[in-house]
Amino acid sequence: MDDRSPQTQFILLRASSRISAIPLVHVVETMRPLPVREISGAPEFVAGMAIVRGRPTPVVDLATLLGAGGAGRARRYVTLRAGTRHLALAVEGVVGIRALADLSLDPVPPLLMHVDRQWIERIGALDSELLLVLRASRILPDEVWQRATPTETSWPS
Repeated sequence: MDDRSPQTQFILLRASSRISAIPLVHVVETMRPLPVREISGAPEFVAGMAIVRGRPTPVVDLATLLGAGGAGRARRYVTLRAGTRHLALAVEGVVGIRALADLSLDPVPPLLMHVDRQWIERIGALDSELLLVLRASRILPDEVWQRATPTETSWPS
């Protein structure tokens, strides 16, 4: 399925000085931040694991992921489906939901070399602000998913 059809709805998220968009089809819910337990050896952008709806869920600080700073200012979690898995993005806020026409989005240019481009699908502008469209399924690399998989002894039932 193409997540970028002209009719696709996106959730717009603020993380520090950046606005990001994720196709709404990947969004499970938004919520207040939950307690987080660290994951040893995880990259800096992984805040840890939280129990979301009874399920251990990796939490990604979106500002840190995008190199925008501001970690720890999360006021909302946005839970996403990434294939058969779920993850939560820690963000400052939800800006809204919008349809973004394919014509307003371009491939990622080299100017974003400080941001790992594997997570960014497209780039555009929204009300004169830089807009990054994220690839929900690639936010966490496989090695992080493996470390984030709870064992029976690491999480209470």
